[in-house]
Amino acid sequence: MNVFLTTFEAVAALLGIGFVGFWIIRQKILPETMLGVLSALALDIALPSLVFATIITTFSPSRDPHWWQLPLWWLAFTGLAAGMTAVARYLSPLSVRREFSAALFYQNGIFFPLAIITGMFGAESVYLTHLFLFTLFYAAFFFTTMPLFFGKMREIRWRKIVNPVLAATLLAIALRLTGAHDYVPDFLVDSVSLLGAMTVPLLMLILGGTMYMDLQARDRFHWVQMATFAATKNLLFPALFLLVIVVLRPPFEIALILLLESAVPPVTAVPLMVSRMGGNRAVANQFMIASFLASLATIPLMVYLFSQYYPLP
Repeated sequence: MNVFLTTFEAVAALLGIGFVGFWIIRQKILPETMLGVLSALALDIALPSLVFATIITTFSPSRDPHWWQLPLWWLAFTGLAAGMTAVARYLSPLSVRREFSAALFYQNGIFFPLAIITGMFGAESVYLTHLFLFTLFYAAFFFTTMPLFFGKMREIRWRKIVNPVLAATLLAIALRLTGAHDYVPDFLVDSVSLLGAMTVPLLMLILGGTMYMDLQARDRFHWVQMATFAATKNLLFPALFLLVIVVLRPPFEIALILLLESAVPPVTAVPLMVSRMGGNRAVANQFMIASFLASLATIPLMVYLFSQYYPLP
């Protein structure tokens, strides 16, 4: 049961930081306008720093010659998730089907797996590099395809596609492939690592504060749909992916990431994007809250079941 407890503690730590963010905004310790500043700091500086530092210190092309397959596994994962979403969307009424579908499809692909892998294997784990390579194109994909759920096509915003995270990933990979990483000063890597350490706390504080702001709308809660969403997103999806993993038997590092990607709640930007597309932000936020709370039990459960087929190192 150590696997269950370790995963539970990692998820609980995330939710605990989110609660602090909720409390900070509720008590007006920080003004709500600061969330935008913190978001830019987290996504444009801290996260790219974390990705760069992790890859440049743990990635080894000679030790992991099949690293280039990880984005292809993400493509396969996304295709299967799209098919499952196309079927599961009919579990929701038409009035909230777009929000239900978008929240189902776009998972919290980096931050939750990041915290869980760190909690289970340590901050220097090579599995973090695998995670970043797996999600290499996820951010660009999210911002490019999200409008399609609401029947809209938006002008391509290259800043969202060629984003700081993608640039940091490609730069770090290039340095490792060419051997130029040996010429990067240690103090620079240490500085970037310290910046990267802010990523998860900042993002969870932002999430908690954003949830408080959304709850101020006082819209009625869609309890049945929240329960249906949590059961689908947190139990049905990872259970089906676990079945696929058991049948295909991919290498451990691939299997672990596939399982975590299928088990985590929606990406935190879903409510904001839903609002920009003219959807019901309050409902999307309720789906996310239900999934986040359920994940405290469901993610440890899924990782425990996974460990029965793939013993953890």
